[in-house]
Amino acid sequence: VFNAKTSELLSHHQVEIDQKFPKEGWMEQDPKEILKSVYECVEKTCEKLKQLNINISNIKAIGVTNQRETTVVWDKTTGEPLYNAIAWLDLRTQSTVERLLKRIPGKNKAFSKFKTGLPLTTYFSAVKLRWLLDNVEEIRKAVADGRAMFGTIDSWLIWVCICGKNGGIHCTDVTNASRTMLFNIHSLEWDPELCQFFDIPMEILPKVRSSSEIYGLMKICPSLKSGALTGVPISGCLGDQSAALVGQMCFKDGQAKNTYGTGCFLLCNTGQKSVFSEHGLLTTIAYQLGRDQPVCYALEGSVAIAGAVVRWLRDNLGIAQSSQEVEKLAAEVGTSYGCYFVPAFSGLYAPYWEPSARGIICGLTQFTNKNHIAFAALEAVCFQTREILDAMNKDCGRPLSQLQVDGGMTNNKILMQLQSDILCIPVVKPSMPETTALGAAMAAGAAEGVGVWSLNPRDLTAVTCERFEPQINPEESEFRYARWKKAVMKSMDWETSESPSNGKPK
Repeated sequence: VFNAKTSELLSHHQVEIDQKFPKEGWMEQDPKEILKSVYECVEKTCEKLKQLNINISNIKAIGVTNQRETTVVWDKTTGEPLYNAIAWLDLRTQSTVERLLKRIPGKNKAFSKFKTGLPLTTYFSAVKLRWLLDNVEEIRKAVADGRAMFGTIDSWLIWVCICGKNGGIHCTDVTNASRTMLFNIHSLEWDPELCQFFDIPMEILPKVRSSSEIYGLMKICPSLKSGALTGVPISGCLGDQSAALVGQMCFKDGQAKNTYGTGCFLLCNTGQKSVFSEHGLLTTIAYQLGRDQPVCYALEGSVAIAGAVVRWLRDNLGIAQSSQEVEKLAAEVGTSYGCYFVPAFSGLYAPYWEPSARGIICGLTQFTNKNHIAFAALEAVCFQTREILDAMNKDCGRPLSQLQVDGGMTNNKILMQLQSDILCIPVVKPSMPETTALGAAMAAGAAEGVGVWSLNPRDLTAVTCERFEPQINPEESEFRYARWKKAVMKSMDWETSESPSNGKPK
């Protein structure tokens, strides 16, 4: 919850959502658990506000932000999800992608680039939805009976929170729609040809609206006697990376931010002009802040694994009990000692779009220990960002003089210093890390009919920041980066969908 005049964070609550990995390369979340976490966060945050003597009737609007490509299908008559949400990182659709590519002349992955801004890959919602239609009988039946609704997580939350099966609003915003591969980012409509190509019935798609308008009013939460925010308008909706761009106040053409979450996402605002990348970046919708406002576009570089690599060191290898401990291990050695880590757990995203890549750790010697691996993991996040920034600089024609950063991982000072060293430019981090939530709050508060938040540049509060300046010489940085690129080449073409029993030895 933010103060609309000062952008100050007044109170917050968070709940970690369980990730399910039913098979190798699969990643799911339970839509009902996501919903429950939202209700829990709302109730707990409102309790904290009361303890601060802030009246919750002062809350004038609610904004929604979400992981963008994660796909869910539910039954509008029962209100129940028909399958777990397939998360954005999930790889089960690799064979679906290969099958679809065979139908395109020259197997051109970029066949829809000028309509959608996206390449055909496992990442986007259309292929996840295609997989669900092909493999889940219950979903096929619900579609045939006219009961099925598709959405990214924002659509699911808004539908449930505004009456659900008793007249819920089935909508999404332009930023989330632009990540489905079914949306024409110029006409701002679902594209009939693409829906036909993926064989997706258009009647299950949500209505697309701007990122800042009243979609409906929050209803009472059925499991509680009454929801704390009943009757408050839900009036902001932005995919997480767009929300961070807004929260970082990147409203001018050429302004960019990098968010370090599960993955890493560098977005550069290109204004009202959609710029198409020659270097493996995506063209996406940045925001549309009001029904009558113009749409702004962004160039985006997406890295699949950033914070997830720290989670992996913690949960899979057990070399640390917490993220803080990974930072401590890395700090103790201050070098990877020639060890390089390419965390291509879900293939490589930008600028390669190579789903066949897999993670590797190379350059190991008898001297290498867990501290060096922890350091190499943090360094990998920075090298991946450098690759994207290089691509962005080539596409935009003017290099960034500093990088604005946000997201949970920016609390890691070692990582931020490393990032500045590897980019050879300053890294600037706002003192308040919840920039994604702030962006959703700004969109909600600025909506017509709410009007408590001004997006006029003159009214925007300057945020206090911490700066990290490069501390190593550029030659050292270039040498390490070149070694990293060599490691990336070794991670390629590892996996094929024809592998016997999906890569498991017989």
